[in-house]
Amino acid sequence: MPTRILPAVGDADAVRSVTTLLSQLPDAEPVSPVVDSTQLIDTLARLAAESVDELPEVVIVHERIGPVPALELIREVALRFPAVGVILVTSDASPGLFQAAMDYGARGLVALPLSYEELASRVQAVAQWSTGVRRHLGSGGDVFTGVGGTVVTVSGAKGGVGATLTAIQLALAAQASGRSTALVDLDLQTGDVASYLDVQFRRSVVDLAAITDISPRVLADAVFRHDTGVALLLAPAEGERGEDVTDRAARQIVSALRSRYEVVVIDCGAQIGGAGAAAVEMADRALLVTTPDVVAVRGAKRAVRMWDRLQIRKAEETTVVVNRHSRATEIQPPLIQKITGTAVAATAVPANFKELQSVVDAGRIHELENKSAVKQALWGLAAELGLVKAPEGTGKPGRFRGGDRGSVSLRRRREG
Repeated sequence: MPTRILPAVGDADAVRSVTTLLSQLPDAEPVSPVVDSTQLIDTLARLAAESVDELPEVVIVHERIGPVPALELIREVALRFPAVGVILVTSDASPGLFQAAMDYGARGLVALPLSYEELASRVQAVAQWSTGVRRHLGSGGDVFTGVGGTVVTVSGAKGGVGATLTAIQLALAAQASGRSTALVDLDLQTGDVASYLDVQFRRSVVDLAAITDISPRVLADAVFRHDTGVALLLAPAEGERGEDVTDRAARQIVSALRSRYEVVVIDCGAQIGGAGAAAVEMADRALLVTTPDVVAVRGAKRAVRMWDRLQIRKAEETTVVVNRHSRATEIQPPLIQKITGTAVAATAVPANFKELQSVVDAGRIHELENKSAVKQALWGLAAELGLVKAPEGTGKPGRFRGGDRGSVSLRRRREG
């Protein structure tokens, strides 16, 4: 059986060198190279969604791959796609880097400049390992494909547009539908998730920042289990401690959460630092919340352009959510879509602060009544994003039933 090899190489000269050698290997079936970390993860996730057998046996990661650093990328591949063997190609073949690569989940290391003998030997060994892992896992329907949970980031075009409220209600909707859900507050200096949910906590996301190998027990110790069932990973009470959460730490934390929960909702706030940028880059869906006014829409456009310049997220890969919408406003969703160059969620959230005020002031936003138009819209948005589990016997999300949550219609709305 041919060995499928997927090269992840960003440099054009390195691509030619790697693909030329791979094409000469016996029983090798090189796949078209991917040029950055995002494309690699997306490609593997798409293949894994079909079947674990569709995944390549070997992935070759070049040291200059970006924007996610090579070792961080190897860790994510190892966590999400455990049946794939990863080889690091690097000019530094020192024992220190070799050990680091193994710690991050690589199955081998090949030194630059590439030699046919070394590459062939390493590819053969890693391919045998991958085949053995798949044989051990079997081909039953319950085999873990490595895709992991769905990660959704929620950012604000500016402060006060409702990003935190949106993130909380999305998480509540996902949990209420039967999906295991984590809600993360990465608004590290001014996060308000704990205040909205009236939570007293000791541990925060900072407690995971210095840990290089986040085990299930370590993760369980850091999260707070809310009465609704949502697992909370909160921002630090002392905002200055948020500087301890680097982009590298954020990637590790998001990867660990993705491997343990079906849905991970991350509140990134309105000011995106290194940690928030890493989360937005890794997310399956990146939401940008705005209100239909000139200042907020300008803020949304500014954020989208900045993400594109920094290669965090392309405009067409971002979804704008319009909050406090009404038909009377001059700025409607189609105009916002045109200005920002993004997709705009079909579900617009209506302006009705009166129904929110009492639960916000009490820190009991999770007790918002089911008849609330705002709640219905936000839970409808969760359905639109595919975060809720479809009721048994249907192929798509519908009404939530049972418990004291009542039933909430999740019809999509198209406004404007």
